[in-house]
Amino acid sequence: MRKLLIVDDEKEVLVFLKMFFQAKGLDVLTAESGEEAIRKVKEEHPKVVLLDILMPGMSGLEALKIIREIDPKIGVIMTTVIQEEDTAKRAIELGAYDYVTKPFDIDYLEMTVLVKLLKVIC
Repeated sequence: MRKLLIVDDEKEVLVFLKMFFQAKGLDVLTAESGEEAIRKVKEEHPKVVLLDILMPGMSGLEALKIIREIDPKIGVIMTTVIQEEDTAKRAIELGAYDYVTKPFDIDYLEMTVLVKLLKVIC
C-alpha cells in the first residue's frame, strides 16, 4: 500500500497536500501534532511521513527520533519554513530522508515522496 502520513499544524497545508497526493493515487493520512503522528505511525504503518519541524508540543525532530525507533524503514521527509543548514543537517543525522522548505516546490516534493515510496516498497 502506498500510504503517506502528512504531519503539520497548519490546517490549510494538510488539506492542500492531502488533496494533491490523493490525486496522485496515494492513501493519505494526516496529523496535526507530533503526538498524533506517533500514534498514527503505530496504528497505520505509513511508508512515508512528511513531517513539519516547527509544531506546538512535540517538535518534528522529536517525533522523527521516535518514528525511527518504531520503524527505521519509514521514509521521513522533513518540512519547514526554517532555511537553516544546521537544522537540515540535524534532521538528516536523525534519519530523515530529505528536508524540504516552505513554500514548497510542489514538483520537487512530489518527486521526493514518490521516489522514497518506491525505495521503501521495493
